[in-house]
Order: sequence, then C-alpha cells, then structure tokens
Amino acid sequence: MPIIRVALNVPVDTVFDYLSDDATQHDVGLRACVPFGKKRITGVIIAMSTETLVPIEKLKSAYGIFREIEPLPAALMDLFHFCSQYYHHPLGMVIMNSLPVKLRNNKSAKLKEASNNHPFSLTDMGKQIDLSSIPARSRIARRLLTELHQTATLTSHQAKQISPRATKLLQEWIHLGWVAALPIPAVAVTKTIEIPTLTPEQEIAVNAITTDTRQFNTWLLHGVTGSGKTEVYLRVIQSVLAQGRQALILIPEISLTPQLEAVFRARFPTVPLVNLHSGLNDTERLSGWLQAQQGKAKIILGTRLAVFTPLPNLGLIIVDEEQDSSFKQQDGLRYSARDLAIFRARQMNIPVVLGSATPSLESYYNALTGRYRHVRLRSRAVQNAALPLIQCIDTRVNKIQEGLSEPLIKALDQCLKEQHQSLVFINRRGYAPVLLCKSCGWTAICQRCSSRLVVHLRDKQLCCHHCGHQEHFPRACPQCGNQDIAPFGQGTQRVEETLAMHFPTARILRIDRDSIRRKNAWQDILQAIHAQQVDILVGTQLLAKGHDFPNLSLVGILHADTSLYSTDFRASERLFAQLMQVAGRAGRANVAGHVLIQTEFPDHPLYQALQRHDYDALAQTLLTERKMAEFPPYVYQALLRAEAHDIKTVLDFLSQAAHLANPPESVEIFDPVPAQMLRLKGLERAHLLVQSASRKQLQEFLAQWSMQINTLPTHRIRWILDVDPLEF
Repeated sequence: MPIIRVALNVPVDTVFDYLSDDATQHDVGLRACVPFGKKRITGVIIAMSTETLVPIEKLKSAYGIFREIEPLPAALMDLFHFCSQYYHHPLGMVIMNSLPVKLRNNKSAKLKEASNNHPFSLTDMGKQIDLSSIPARSRIARRLLTELHQTATLTSHQAKQISPRATKLLQEWIHLGWVAALPIPAVAVTKTIEIPTLTPEQEIAVNAITTDTRQFNTWLLHGVTGSGKTEVYLRVIQSVLAQGRQALILIPEISLTPQLEAVFRARFPTVPLVNLHSGLNDTERLSGWLQAQQGKAKIILGTRLAVFTPLPNLGLIIVDEEQDSSFKQQDGLRYSARDLAIFRARQMNIPVVLGSATPSLESYYNALTGRYRHVRLRSRAVQNAALPLIQCIDTRVNKIQEGLSEPLIKALDQCLKEQHQSLVFINRRGYAPVLLCKSCGWTAICQRCSSRLVVHLRDKQLCCHHCGHQEHFPRACPQCGNQDIAPFGQGTQRVEETLAMHFPTARILRIDRDSIRRKNAWQDILQAIHAQQVDILVGTQLLAKGHDFPNLSLVGILHADTSLYSTDFRASERLFAQLMQVAGRAGRANVAGHVLIQTEFPDHPLYQALQRHDYDALAQTLLTERKMAEFPPYVYQALLRAEAHDIKTVLDFLSQAAHLANPPESVEIFDPVPAQMLRLKGLERAHLLVQSASRKQLQEFLAQWSMQINTLPTHRIRWILDVDPLEF
C-alpha cells in the first residue's frame, strides 16, 4: 500500500507517514485528513514513498485525500521548504498557516458559485416541453418555463425575482438538457480614462524593467513621493498581462487596498483582480485564493501573506513601500514577505520590483553594491507639482499649548481661508498617552505589560495598545486618593478636540485604528476626503503611506523628537521614512505643499536632510555609522527570543542555550538580555543576539543550534528563532 508523507500544523519539525490505498504520485500537494493522537487533523501531502522508518504495523491509515481543488504546485512547495529552512520553523506550520482558513479544517472546500448574472436560454429539447407536462402545484417551475418561452434569454438575477428557488431549478434543467447556460457577455467599458504621458524618468524606468520580463532581476524603484511609481507599476503590469501572465502586488497595509484597487480597476477594467488580506472573511479569502490558483485572477493585490498564493502563470512581483516593517511578521513564523518575494522571483525567473521613496538601508546598500538594479524618479510626475517646502518650528522659542504652536495654528488658519485641506500628523492614538496624579506621581500602568495605559476619554476607558487590556477611568488616584488626576500628553483624540476649539467651523476628521474599525469605514473616509468634505485631517501613520490627496497643501507634524534618541539602531531610518512619507502627502497636484515640523532640535542632521529632501545624504551617514558599529546590512543577525512568567526562568534558558552553542569564529554570540519592553501580555521576555558577516555560515550554525535547543526542557517557556529581526 502506498505511503503518504504529510506535513501537519504541529510544532514539530518533521513530517508524518500514513498508509493510503488510493494515493498516487499526482496527489503530492493535496490536503489529506489523517489521525493524529486522538484527533483528526488536515495536512498537506509533500511526498509519496514505498518505504518508512516506522514499523509498518504501527502505521495508521489516512481518512481521505481532498481532491476537489488542484494540488499546490511544486514551485510553491519549494518556497515552503526554503522558508522553513531559512527561518527554522516547522514545515507543516509554514504550509498550513499560509492556506486560507477554510482549507485548514477537516472538510472539503465547497465554494458557492460566484453570484455572476449568467444568462440562460431554452435548448431545442426545452422548447418542446409543454407547460401542461409540469404539475399545477409546481407554480415556480411553470412560471419559470413560461418566462423562458416568452424571452430569448433569462438572467440568474431575473430568475431569482421569480423565486429564490428558481436558480436551483435552472441547474436541474441544465442536467436534463432543457436549458443551456450562456457565457456572460463582456462588460462594455464606456468610461475611458485618460492615461497620463510618462515623464522622461518614468519612461526610462518602464523601458528598463520591461526590456526583459522573462528573466530574474531585482529592481529598486527609488522615487520621491508623488513621482508616479504607481504609473510605472501599471505600465510594467500591462506588459506582463499582454503575455497572458499574472502580477502579484504586495502592499504593507490593508488601508492602501481600496485606493490601489480603484486605480488598477480603472486602468484594467476587464482584467480579473482579487484582493487577499486579513480584512476579508473566510469565504472571500478562499474565493480570491482559488481564483488566483486557477489562473483566473490576473492581478493579485495583497498584504504579506499573499506572497504564498499559488500562481500558475506568475510573471511579475511588485513590493510597494518595500521599507515598511509590516512586511515582517512579528509572531509565529517571523518571515519577511519582501525577502520571500525576491526568492520567489528568482525561483520563477521573473522580475521583482521594490518601490519606495525611502528604501530600507538593506535595499539601498544592495543597489549601491550592484546586487539590485537601481532606477530613480527624482521629480514629481504631475506638471508644476513641486516637492513640499519643509520647515521646522523651534518649540524652545514657540511655546506649545495643548500640543500646537502659534505658527502651526496660523498656518492651519491660512489653509482654511484658501479652502485647501491640511493634515495634522501625530503617531499616537487615543486621547493622551499617560494618566498622571500630580500629587504623588502615580501613573496608570498595564498589569500585563511594561507600558502605561492610554487614556480614551470619550469611552471613559484606559487601554493598553499592546495587549488590548481595558479598565474604567478611575474617579481618584488609587495610591493617594487625590481626585485631581489628569491626562498628560497628546493623542489623536485630544488634538482633534484642540483643533475643534481653535476652528469651530472647520470640518475635522480623525483617522486612526479606532476610527476605521467598522467595515468599509476606510472607503467612506477616502471618499469624503476626495469629495472635499473634510478641511483638517488628524491621523496616525495610517495616513502616511501611498495616499493621494490632490487638495492637501499643509502638513503639521507633532512629537517627532521621541524617536531621535531611541535605543533602536533603526529608529532614525524609520523616523526619516515616516516623516518623508507624511510630508509627501502635501502638494501632489497643482496645490503648493508646505510641511511644518514641531521640534526642539531643528538643527538635527535628520531634519536638515529632510528639509533638503536628501535621502542619499542621510542614508550614507547611517551606513557609515552601521559599518563602524557592525550592524546590518554589514552583518546578518538572528535573535533567540524566549518568554515565560518569570524573567529568571527566561534568562536561565537562554544561558543554557548559549552554553550548548559551539559557533565557528565567524559567528558571534552575545549575552542574554531582558527585552526593552520586559513584560508583554503577562509574560516576561528576554533575547540573545547572534550575528555574522556571512549569511551562509550563520544559517549553518543556526540549523545545528536550533536542533540542540530542542533538546532543552521547555515546559514552562516559549522560544523562537527570529532570523533578520527588525525589532529588539
């Protein structure tokens, strides 16, 4: 009897053998339901064999193999194997967590037919059916047949108006040969959109990338905000679609989906497009995944998990805002979707385009050293649209009241008079980050995390933005009983309140995770902004990336200084990218852009580079610092992260792991240290850093070391290897 090797969603780095009487070599890549302990679980068949290391009498039989959808292709299985080996994560967990939820349970994937408005008509046999041959009690059938006799065609929507059961009857009549389903007529595209003329820089970029789309190249498309990177994407996608191939576009945030989807649908109205992101329900996600797998969907737009989508005719991968940390998964399998996209492109021998106004230093370094091909867009695409004027407001001279300085208030007032939109950016949601007792110095602290609770005044709640814990607002200080406890600092809600006091007639809209929770809220907000129904936007980083607001002329930035002297060596790079992105929302069309940054350090090199729009100057400075300090991109890193209820347990475990290690000279191991946020979600955390100038030697060491760590007792501890960590 054939033996199937099945990868299961269990935290063990092995595959499991089962007997299957009807399995063939063609079943590799299909799902199988198998016994595991006392449970039934579903895994994916990764190989067939006639031999096993388990005594044959101990082998259990699989319950069945699901054959209702095509098997996962060999190239995708290779991607899973690479991902498992590079990130040192069990293969079964890699595969199963990449699949839509409806493919992980023990059921076959049944998907309702898409509600397309199919036309139906009577066949020659159907035309001979007499109404009297249908019983009088079958009123729906009689009405349906009458309607089909009277009209040449009947659509499924028209049939449903007769009765919801009518479509089921039509399916039965198709089997009987009475009715034929006609193909859906192509939608006549009446609205023609004006395709912009490429700027000389865009033309160079498009020609360079499309010269040979049938071979692997990593392109870094480095363009200032508003330089028309999306137009370059569209032209490259057009050339790939002309070859009958698919394009995968990865974006960092769900919030970018509606705007990009609208752009793609307008340019390619007859091309099937699907979205894949966590905002979809399970049925929607499965539907999009299957359309991509069957090759029906030609454009696939998705967040990081979409990198694992099976695509039979993949011809291009685009990673938009490639520098964004959202592409790196921060729990479970800690993969980088950007890096896997590059691996997948090389594997498929197709181009991958990394787009950004502020590339990650790793990508920029790879472009400087010739590993990536580099194309630049140095000016804005819209005629007469200049880069915004960026100025610093020195808050040592201009005092701040309720978060806003006098020059910023005057600029907002002037913007309102000119009937232009403005944006106030503060990357803190809630009302205030701290609740403080001025009498004894008590602050509200989360019991489960090493963080303060954020004041959400409208809900009269204190919330932890790390674990989600909520408490009621206290009437008095729990430590000294003083009733004079007050919110300290600003969040989006407090800034919104302050702006409403200064500008009572202005239409103010706050955009943060709290305001876009409702389904379709984000689409409604974007519509309101584009319809000029908003005067002042108050928002977090949700507004920073990729959005195009033609009438936005002023951007005010609050509390940027907090990242300047962070212990995280990536803080400067992230702050510059974020501020450049936010500043880039202003002056994208014919409205002149102006950016005001409130800061105590107006002479800081980062702000100076920002004012000159000089990414290269700051990048060169940061690369020099990193080379001296031996930080990425000059070394490759991995973190052994561990957490438990007690920090001593964690540090003891990490010390034992370090003791087991026998690294070569090229690999350096540092001492275990507590995490910067020691306590998170009730667990105390620490980590141990490993780094090497050679990625190959680091990987060889990690492969051996992770097997040794698996031998340690871990019943009270959770640990994971984080390769290429972004957060410490």
